[in-house]
Amino acid sequence: MNNYLIPANSKNGQLILGIFKPFDLWLLGVGVLVSVILLAFMPVDSLAMTIIVLCPGIVSALLVFPIPNYHNTLTVIIEIYEFLTSRQQYRWKGWCYKEWLKK
Repeated sequence: MNNYLIPANSKNGQLILGIFKPFDLWLLGVGVLVSVILLAFMPVDSLAMTIIVLCPGIVSALLVFPIPNYHNTLTVIIEIYEFLTSRQQYRWKGWCYKEWLKK
């Protein structure tokens, strides 16, 4: 009987805590650090000011949030940008491509 064990996601072993790349942790750390520094030095008198001060940490956390079939939200945004800015007409290079060029 041929039973093969194939790991579902073998890249998880290369990630920190099975989820993060080093850049992801740097991005999250910088965003949270900026928010903490802003909380320490900015007067947080209103709800609007609180939201503005917390924005760097929240945005960085949303960017490193894991998404199924992709690594994280930042990866999805990069893939969408590359798709929309790349050439959308693909030239066919099949088995008779060179014969077509001779005509």
